[in-house]
Amino acid sequence: MKYSTIRRHHRALKLLRFLRSAAGKVKSWLRYLSPSRLMKRMDWYIIKKFIGTYIYAIILIISIAIVFDINENLAKFSQYNAPLKAIVFDYYVNFVPFYANLFSPLFVFIAVIFFTSKLAGNSEIIAMLASGMSFKRLLAPYMVSCVLISLVTYYLGAYVIPHGTVIRQNFETIYKNKKRNTSAENVQLQVGPGVIAYIQYYDNHRKSGYGFCLDKFENKKLVSHLSATEIQYDTISDSKFHWHITNWKERRLRGLKEQITEGARKDTVIMMEPTDLVYSKGQQETFTSPELREYISKQHSRGSGNVVQYEVEYHKRIATSFASFILTIIGASLSSRKRKGGMGLYLGLGLVLSFSYIMLQTVSSTFAINTGFPPMVAAWIPNIVYAVVAYFCYRQAPS
Repeated sequence: MKYSTIRRHHRALKLLRFLRSAAGKVKSWLRYLSPSRLMKRMDWYIIKKFIGTYIYAIILIISIAIVFDINENLAKFSQYNAPLKAIVFDYYVNFVPFYANLFSPLFVFIAVIFFTSKLAGNSEIIAMLASGMSFKRLLAPYMVSCVLISLVTYYLGAYVIPHGTVIRQNFETIYKNKKRNTSAENVQLQVGPGVIAYIQYYDNHRKSGYGFCLDKFENKKLVSHLSATEIQYDTISDSKFHWHITNWKERRLRGLKEQITEGARKDTVIMMEPTDLVYSKGQQETFTSPELREYISKQHSRGSGNVVQYEVEYHKRIATSFASFILTIIGASLSSRKRKGGMGLYLGLGLVLSFSYIMLQTVSSTFAINTGFPPMVAAWIPNIVYAVVAYFCYRQAPS
């Protein structure tokens, strides 16, 4: 055998040994990071109980809510001849995830109170603590469950549910209340640096406006004034901000000189969209979080003050996802002791605290919208208040 062939075999053998060694190290690291090593049988038991009771609470309460909603709106559905297919797939298919996600903190709290009280009643928590486990260690599987619920809640609320909310609100406009705001008068907004647009009347159904003006300023001096009797948004254009203006006249001012041009029709690009002109109730719920962030940034650059409800909605989605951790600590701390009378007291207390959290969230959001209170602070006030309650309850929990 040639020397070169022996060297090739030797190198292949060394490479094989290196690969075996690397595979062994990777396997040991995967075994070290495996959830089965970190999570014990007791942890999986609590996680299954938590998630299962959480889903059960959603199914039970949302089912009751659907029954009440049908009873309340059946007359309207009949009055406006709503088809059964639209009622089921356009309204209730989007009704369920919206309200399940909205009241997720309530369902988390009820689930924790319910199954933890049952564990305490069966002396299972006493056995866990008597074996040397601390209450802090007992909360570990609760927190893991909260991570899963919070991630799913935030993802659905920020990216998925807004698309369904558009369909549900359109259904409500056609077959339920028919009171959606579709027009605006005397709209004035900044569409660019030193560029002010004004529309006397705008109809969102036709995507057209009347009495349009566009003024451009440089160094606080008017340099251009464009007026048109009608402006129409181009809905079939491949890009945004395309408008058609009719019977237009433009005056360009250069010192003491003035240049006037006019025409019957003109296609132009104006940095505004129909969503900037008409605000309808609940419109912020139809935007995904990236769209909300973009819209808020755009409105701030225009100097618009009508963005508070959008900012509150953006921050509330983040704050609500963290509420699961706070309410879980409160629920587990309250219901982990075995007392006479069963879980009735804890369920009642849990419902009171949950509804008070939702009420405080609503009050703080309304307060921010009506008074100019910082939206981010308003969205986080319920979490801050109940974090203090959670700390107090945790200190009183059995150890």
